[in-house]
Amino acid sequence: MSKNGDRSTPLLCAGSEIGCITEYFQSLSLALRSVSHETVNAIANALLSAYHEERAVFLIGNGGSASLASHFACDLGKGTTARIQHGRRFRAHSLTDNIAMMTAWANDANYADIFAEQLRNFVKPRDVVLAISGSGNSPNVLNGLEVARERGAFCIGLTGFRGGKMKPLCDLCLVVPSDNMQVIEDIHLSVAHALFTTIRRVLEAGL
Repeated sequence: MSKNGDRSTPLLCAGSEIGCITEYFQSLSLALRSVSHETVNAIANALLSAYHEERAVFLIGNGGSASLASHFACDLGKGTTARIQHGRRFRAHSLTDNIAMMTAWANDANYADIFAEQLRNFVKPRDVVLAISGSGNSPNVLNGLEVARERGAFCIGLTGFRGGKMKPLCDLCLVVPSDNMQVIEDIHLSVAHALFTTIRRVLEAGL
């Protein structure tokens, strides 16, 4: 409160704090400019192929990546139908959403197998498994990809740093060239929105 009794909003960020904010956005901008548009386009085409061939798309991830798996599954399964007048829809499933199933496998078996065991129930040859891991080294994501490969699924990865152990397990892998996990997660969301926007535009054009 000021000396005259007026309530005022405290200045929370000044000086070096503003510099930190500026540095973050500069890092985000630099990493975003380095994202491979060709790889994003290839992922869009792989997802469109799954759509046209009525194959399932399974999404997996942890923490913020789990939230993005849910978000992107919703965009694919619901968002692409908004202005399209035909019956075919994306068969998109986020394996991060069934809390009972995940905790049962984590408690009774191993947390590292919460996605692998769900995929054993569902995944078929030529289905798509889209794995999201900022580090590229999450054990449950790696195990899920191993099962997907064993079953003949097409594996797509979104990761960061240098790709981690996930990269060689994927048929397509977008590596965000950053060592900052928050920047990586920001760009993963942007990539998901770019994919959704592109796919919806293609479907609306009847292609």
